[in-house]
Amino acid sequence: MAEPWWTTGSQDVHRLDDRVSSLYAERCHIDRDDNAVVLVNKERTVRVPAAFLAVLLIGPGTRITHAAVALLADSGTTVCWVGQHGVRMYAAGIGPSRGSQLVLRQAWLVTRPKERLQIARRMYAKRFPGEDVSQLTMQQLRGREGVRVRRLYAEHSQRTSVPWTRREYRPGDAFAAGDNINRVLSAANAALYGICHAVITGIGASPALGFVHTGSALSFVLDIADLYKAEHTIPTAFDLVSQGLTSERDARIAVRDAVTNHQLLPRIVTDLKELLVPDGDDTLIDRDLNGLWDEEAGSVSGGVNWGHDIFDDNSFLSVIGPSFATDTPQGQA
Repeated sequence: MAEPWWTTGSQDVHRLDDRVSSLYAERCHIDRDDNAVVLVNKERTVRVPAAFLAVLLIGPGTRITHAAVALLADSGTTVCWVGQHGVRMYAAGIGPSRGSQLVLRQAWLVTRPKERLQIARRMYAKRFPGEDVSQLTMQQLRGREGVRVRRLYAEHSQRTSVPWTRREYRPGDAFAAGDNINRVLSAANAALYGICHAVITGIGASPALGFVHTGSALSFVLDIADLYKAEHTIPTAFDLVSQGLTSERDARIAVRDAVTNHQLLPRIVTDLKELLVPDGDDTLIDRDLNGLWDEEAGSVSGGVNWGHDIFDDNSFLSVIGPSFATDTPQGQA
């Protein structure tokens, strides 16, 4: 168990399980007081121990001092600049893990077809509870997912009396193509992508190394967001259009409220850990391994002078230059 926050130094990085998963702040001033970040607005002042935060989400109308950012960095806390209530992520700082173990494991999994397929199956298993997908190929999984999503669209269309034909999306301009329901769906999904991006960055994983999606800097973000669309963005979009609410802001606010009401942020953290971390081994997230790569041992300790490996037999290096003749014959150089 971690030490109480008032005895914790800024360099004492707490395990993820001992931290508050996230803290969202908006319309306030953030400063530092000893080992706590101080959030100040017109109504009150709140002090939060930096070492207990996994992710600090900084929303609109917020300013933060250099001292506060330095404390959060020393504490291994991610700082994400986001839209209202965590919707959309604009920039992010260091992750709560000072090590690279989680992203190295993610890279190991995604570059091995057998392991990558296992992770993809586990992702699809979350969408098909109670069904065995352990032997299905990616082609079969994609087919079943397509049938499931089409059925969802039809069910919500019938439930809300919102006409539905097909999904349309224009990359780079999510709000420019299709009818009202397609535009609201695109806006809601964009908000969900921002939330997933913030959490993935926050735990120290790579947004680019996807298992189902590939080729995008946000491939893993798309993977994780797909786990929650059926519960959140699809029904939310149909409900909004049925009420005549078709603006991007309407979709963003609705997704924001759903995230808050259903405690989605902690759920995403839990799902990510189940997918990437075997047997709940949080050392992949929390450990800072200052190592040097070794082709035989895998890694050795960093911050060590390894010169003794060369001189451990009390030998020394000898540099012998060319020899010069003392009596050079005349006319020869």
